Amino acid sequence: MFKSSTTAVPEALTVPRHIAIIMDGNGRWATKRLLPRVAGHVKGVEAVRGVVEACVERGVEYLTLFAFSSENWRRPAEEVSLLMRLFVTALEREVSKMHANNIRLKVVGDLSRFDPKLQDMINAAERRTANNTRLTVSVCANYGGRWDIMQATGKMVAANPGVTEFTEEMLAPHLAMAYAPEPDLFIRTGGEERISNFLLWQLAYSELYFTKTFWPDFSKEALDDAIASFQQRERRFGQTGEQVANKTNA
Repeated sequence: MFKSSTTAVPEALTVPRHIAIIMDGNGRWATKRLLPRVAGHVKGVEAVRGVVEACVERGVEYLTLFAFSSENWRRPAEEVSLLMRLFVTALEREVSKMHANNIRLKVVGDLSRFDPKLQDMINAAERRTANNTRLTVSVCANYGGRWDIMQATGKMVAANPGVTEFTEEMLAPHLAMAYAPEPDLFIRTGGEERISNFLLWQLAYSELYFTKTFWPDFSKEALDDAIASFQQRERRFGQTGEQVANKTNA
């Protein structure tokens, strides 16, 4: 179990241990080029490959990608169907490469709404890569931060019959991403500046970075810009700047 940033002060890091990204702007990237929206999603998969490679090269241990939110079912049925097919294709093409490069894959969210074939593919991919240690890539699919807190609360209550007072430490093991530390750096591409029901619990003390770059254009260099911004932040976690400075100089 990793410690919560609200109950313990995390270690100061030069390179983020965990980066979480909302990959926004695929559709607008395509529309700007007079292409169908699905072309943007296809190009977005290529951007994922580049960012995964960059994280491995830079020593990032955890990368979490918001691929499909619980609210995305509101999109046109045709686009949702295309996204599901793209998900299947990506799993077919990428899992062997990830495994060969010692990368672990986790898919996080309420998967019960997905086609049984897709669920089986996800389970098989997670089992195949379960012991890989170089980088953990988490794909959030049919995920919502409120869903996560609610499902964790239900499990916590069920695991503690008769208990009426609870703590963060009792809830934390039941969160969907209990296997990972809280994100150090949150990135959102595409120009919007909100977290859109993503990792509501886990982002409590994450550094936020917003860029107008559409996701298909988000390169290794763009990731370096985000990390450089992170390195300029003073992460106090409720302390004063003087306290942080004294620890750094100790």
